[in-house]
Amino acid sequence: MEKRSTRRAFVSAGAVTAVAAAAAPLAAPAQAADANSAPGPGSQIKPQRPDNDLVRLLREIDHRRIEATINRLVAFGTRHTLSTQTDPVRGIGAATQWVFDELQAIAATSGGRMTVEKQSFVQPVGPRIPVPTTITNVIATLRGQTSPQRIYAVTGHLDSRVTDILNATSDAPGADDDGSGVAAVMELARVFATRPTEATIIFGVVSGEEQGLFGSGFMASQLKAAGADVQAMFSNDIIGASSAFDGTRPNPHTVRLFVEGVPTAETANEGAIRRAVGGENDGPSRQLGRFVKSVAENRETDMEIWLIWRRDRYLRSSDHVSYLTQGYPAARFTEPRENFNHEHQDVRVVDGVQFGDLPEFCDFRYIERVAKVNACALWSLAQGPGTPTGVIIDTTQLTNLTALRWQRGTEPDLAGYEVVWRDSTANDWTNVIAVGDVTTATIDLSKDNVQFGIRAVDTDGHRSPVAAPRPG
Repeated sequence: MEKRSTRRAFVSAGAVTAVAAAAAPLAAPAQAADANSAPGPGSQIKPQRPDNDLVRLLREIDHRRIEATINRLVAFGTRHTLSTQTDPVRGIGAATQWVFDELQAIAATSGGRMTVEKQSFVQPVGPRIPVPTTITNVIATLRGQTSPQRIYAVTGHLDSRVTDILNATSDAPGADDDGSGVAAVMELARVFATRPTEATIIFGVVSGEEQGLFGSGFMASQLKAAGADVQAMFSNDIIGASSAFDGTRPNPHTVRLFVEGVPTAETANEGAIRRAVGGENDGPSRQLGRFVKSVAENRETDMEIWLIWRRDRYLRSSDHVSYLTQGYPAARFTEPRENFNHEHQDVRVVDGVQFGDLPEFCDFRYIERVAKVNACALWSLAQGPGTPTGVIIDTTQLTNLTALRWQRGTEPDLAGYEVVWRDSTANDWTNVIAVGDVTTATIDLSKDNVQFGIRAVDTDGHRSPVAAPRPG
């Protein structure tokens, strides 16, 4: 039997020919480019439709449960990181215990696949931490059944604040920031718990975000220290309001997704390669954003994903940055047009205007739709193959052909691979070429003129995010 490492395919403008191996089912002839794809080899790339299991999961997500969760969180009065941890009904300690108990109840429905833990640490004194403070995350882990080492994470932050960042006693409802994100994560945990997944999903409710991303920073650093293969992370932060600051509803069916270009953790050598090959728009987080758009814009979510090519908003950041710092692909969901009267504000009325982050300003059906977007992304990632690794574009000789190679994944239901490409100025991939269960492919198209990528496909038709090649 031949070694898989010797498998390769040659792709011309009109055909695919497998060399040294029988073609896998995916290695069907590439079709001529149609009117909606760039001129050249391959067919027009199309979004991935939700499978039947995903459709059923999406229809279980319930805005009434989300509303109840947000109201319960607000009832703790304040969830400030520096608030009391011993009062049984008020403060961050009581809120943390309630979240833990709720996720424990959810885990009981999982048949042992989901476990819940409190992850605590002491944060030393700093600009927003006047005394050493215990910070506690609540982590629910749904272990994958066939690829448990591959991890996807989603978080919301439990802590809240008012105008004075050190005011730990005044009411800080935190309905939108970030009760909305916590409620979405807990609802996602509920609907996923009863369903086996191939890869592992972590549902995190983190604290210390307003004081400096401390909870997520600890969570991400622990995963990195353990060598965890986190292939995607989503922060849901301020996803509760579809109305703009002036009361208008510019688009209640849009959510922003912030995705960085140049990787936060890029080394000097990686930066030099990126500049040389024009890879500014092809980092892992950008590929993650494109993937979300391809799997989560559909009739079931009734949402448009507004990709923002920026790490986060000006002068602000969310928990995804903690993962970017560790070199993990990550992105941040947030509502399209924030009302700053309802963020980081004391609860008060001034000249007839209500300030404060109150539940009355949340749109619970909107949060439900954002949760469905998250669910589409997480399901498609966890049930599909992992992002290809070791992707290389051959630069050892001068040629107008493009030779690519990659490492074969270990998923038991892996069917093969697809080469994708686009014009260098295109926002997203336009053309796809199925090359089958091979580890090399040669394309009759110059690498100097377009951008290339590789994605995996499983036997059910689930695609992975694209991996951009590095020269070698």
